[in-house]
Amino acid sequence: MEERIRKAVGEFLTQKGAGSVSFVVERPTEAAHGDYTTNAALAAAKMLGKNPRELADELARHLIDALGESAASHVAVAGPGFVNITLVREAVALATAEADAQGSEWGKAKTAEGGSPDASRSDAFRGKRVIIEYSNPNAFKEMHIGHLVGTVVGESISRLIENTGATVRRDTFGGDIGPNVAKALWGLRFNGVAEPTTAKEIGEAYVVGSNNYELGAKAEIDALNQEIYAGNNHEVMGLWRKGRDISVEEFRRIWKLLGTHFDFEFFDSDTTDIGVRVVTDGLNRGVFEKSDGAIIYNGEKKGVHTMVFITSHDTPTYEAKDIGLAFLKEERWPSDISIIITGNEQAGRFKTVLAALTEVAPLLAAKTRHITTGFLKLMSGKMSSRTGTIITASDFIRDVISRASERNADPLIAEQVAIGAIKYMVLRQAPGSDIIFDPEKSLSLEGDSGPYLQYALVRAKKILSYDDNGEGGTEEPAAPYAIERVIMHYPEVAARAARELAPNILTTYLTELAAAWNSFYAVEQVLGSPEEAYKQRVARAFANTMTNGLALLGISAPERM
Repeated sequence: MEERIRKAVGEFLTQKGAGSVSFVVERPTEAAHGDYTTNAALAAAKMLGKNPRELADELARHLIDALGESAASHVAVAGPGFVNITLVREAVALATAEADAQGSEWGKAKTAEGGSPDASRSDAFRGKRVIIEYSNPNAFKEMHIGHLVGTVVGESISRLIENTGATVRRDTFGGDIGPNVAKALWGLRFNGVAEPTTAKEIGEAYVVGSNNYELGAKAEIDALNQEIYAGNNHEVMGLWRKGRDISVEEFRRIWKLLGTHFDFEFFDSDTTDIGVRVVTDGLNRGVFEKSDGAIIYNGEKKGVHTMVFITSHDTPTYEAKDIGLAFLKEERWPSDISIIITGNEQAGRFKTVLAALTEVAPLLAAKTRHITTGFLKLMSGKMSSRTGTIITASDFIRDVISRASERNADPLIAEQVAIGAIKYMVLRQAPGSDIIFDPEKSLSLEGDSGPYLQYALVRAKKILSYDDNGEGGTEEPAAPYAIERVIMHYPEVAARAARELAPNILTTYLTELAAAWNSFYAVEQVLGSPEEAYKQRVARAFANTMTNGLALLGISAPERM
């Protein structure tokens, strides 16, 4: 329906000579204002030299004719020139029937016969090849809660984009070579560990190496870093391979727990040679320059930071490796759009990387988008692996599962509830915003939590599991139930969340939907009522919508709680 209204508004503006004007068609902030509202008259008034209110009156009359009595029951002008549209009962009921009948397909971009995506679902990603990089834990360290945030956000954005009809590949990029790795290997040697067996053991060794780097071991660790890059010392490289394998296996365990998989697992060592080659070529072309023996990108000319890409020791920095990764991705899986998700502390660094990439490979840079995530803050604030006080992803998840187990005896349910609680608290925030994790609030069934959404779905499934032997009636209500006016907007919300790369839009909507269901559940008798068949349809429509929405967030839908 949103697309139908948008088309009618567009026709009106074109007739008036303002077809190029941008406008929105969206849900009003208050349900009393109708099902849709548009600012088209306000947006076009200045161009047309007309009073916004008078133009809105003309638009309202056009929409009444264009939509007809079969769609709109009320079209009214509000405020300085908004036009509000309220749909007829039959139009709302049709959306409920679609949500019921389409099941797991409800809210997905449809593909018309012949393979073309349905024109009713406009989306920037539709039909595109999109590669999405996220999580990015570094080998020889334990995955921390910052990587956990990136994993949760990246997986949800991947699912949202897939939902629009795009072909998506997921990749992760971890450090397995460089000063941090040398610190970890030095720490293993210092601790007398020749055969590491756990990620925690390696993480502890990294802390030892990092601390000693500033206390007299700098020269030894720098020399060890050179040996790793050279790759000629069998003892060093044997320890390196063992440490990396253990680290990666632990990452995969956590990714599986979070419902994430990667099509490509890239490492620094995969991109080093490519990055060095591209930067060296860029130096010869004048993109980079020499400074005190290092190769730098002078970002001042582009309004970004000046950064080193190859050190005076002839080793590439993270920035050179990011350049190499852009080329490697294109070689492995050519894409239309490349999205990179990192913590917001890397925002400035990526501006420099993309500025340099624009000069050496403008087509790669043009299709690359960088998204940042905020910090997950606990009572003690942001943690640092350098100090040894890191909150690991594994410990954090284990603690929340333990708390969920106090209310859910079934280990599987406790795990689903705990992971849902974590993901909700991360995804409810706007992109780039910090997350304050409150364990009690995150597991509450009273609202604004993952378990609140899960429990609303469990209640609906319980009603749908009953068989009343056909004693209920088949009457239909005189007016749509309030929850139906929420359900009908799900496809638009999912599409917008994908378009804006903002899972919080969908999270907020699902919270509203759960509240609408709880209100419906509290006041309406379903089984045995005169409108039982219709109410069961509403319940199924809600269950499908919530199930599909939770899936896009990467949150499981438990069968019971």
